[in-house]
Amino acid sequence: MGKAPKAGQSHFPWGKPKDSNYICHYCLHIGGFFGQNMTPAIIASVETMLEKWNAQEGKEIEVYQEFRLLTSEVISRTAFGSNYMEGEKIFAMLSKLTVIMSRNLSKTRIPLISKLWKSADLLESEKLSKEIKDRVLKIVKKREDKVVNGEVNSLRSDFLGLLLNAYHDSDEKNRLSLEDLVAECKTFYFAGQETVNSLLAWIVLHLAIHGDWQEKARREVIDIFGNQNPHLEGIAKLKIMTMIINETLRLYGPSNGLPRAVTREVQLGKLLLPANIDILPLNIGLHRDPHIWGDDVHHFKPERFAKGIAKATNYTTAAFFPFGLGPRSCVGMTFATIEAKVALSMILQRYTIALSPAYVHSPIPILTLRPQHGIQVILKPIHSNA
Repeated sequence: MGKAPKAGQSHFPWGKPKDSNYICHYCLHIGGFFGQNMTPAIIASVETMLEKWNAQEGKEIEVYQEFRLLTSEVISRTAFGSNYMEGEKIFAMLSKLTVIMSRNLSKTRIPLISKLWKSADLLESEKLSKEIKDRVLKIVKKREDKVVNGEVNSLRSDFLGLLLNAYHDSDEKNRLSLEDLVAECKTFYFAGQETVNSLLAWIVLHLAIHGDWQEKARREVIDIFGNQNPHLEGIAKLKIMTMIINETLRLYGPSNGLPRAVTREVQLGKLLLPANIDILPLNIGLHRDPHIWGDDVHHFKPERFAKGIAKATNYTTAAFFPFGLGPRSCVGMTFATIEAKVALSMILQRYTIALSPAYVHSPIPILTLRPQHGIQVILKPIHSNA
């Protein structure tokens, strides 16, 4: 599992680095990772997906799998400067590691026994972790070699480049270790792909069921972008889509809970938590609390967020935290939101979405909340020349 995280820090199956979360926040928010260069890469990936959908018009399509391919391509392009094929093996191995992590999350380990005997899952996870590390290091070395050989002038300003700049920092205090660099890459590969994948799938499900909100979102997209591709200025004006995204995150957020490790004794309300235990705060409990949201808490009602999150939660900060809270909130929150808005805008410009009779509702938590049997919809083109 890697080093023990600080109090309040989350567990990751590939060993989340101990002290570098602030570096990620720097890379993503101060370093300009979400600038103009990201949107064209997302658009290119969505266009590739939509071209494939042309042959599926009027037919049933399973969007969870489609969005898995899309988000994998996007994260590879925007964060690591590679295409999906280069990152495909990493995604596949991380998916296997996620399943192993999920089924062992609640199992008790006896320290001495676990040193003498390793379960099949533990052996497999160690093997996968090593293979993932080797592949990430190959991507890192390939980027460094291009600089050394003069093929490029710098390490670039994407996520990997910014991490490499931190790794090569002349100030030892600010320098990122190789272990932390690899762990950050693995974390962002997973978080940047799986969370957006699930989010997009659940949003499309709700739009397929609630045609009125689908039409409201489409009108907003057309009013802002017309038939042109989305741009950052317009993305910031998508109020109705933001409401839809927030309500979907409330009902079907990527994670039902946020695992945390307690490394020192801490008082939590009336509870005194001892050191060296794991806790699992369930955000789904708060997201579906009728005392906060009302008797219609289980209904899809984006209008809850018409006046923003603060008003929707009656200014209760911890009532809505799909991406966590505080300094250790998800570093990819902005990334996920922009990618979702771009993809949804381009889909709504071209298609109406109807739910297939084959759909079976069965959400299942495997670290993220996924549709066990996929989400089947039928797409109908809006314009004959779309």
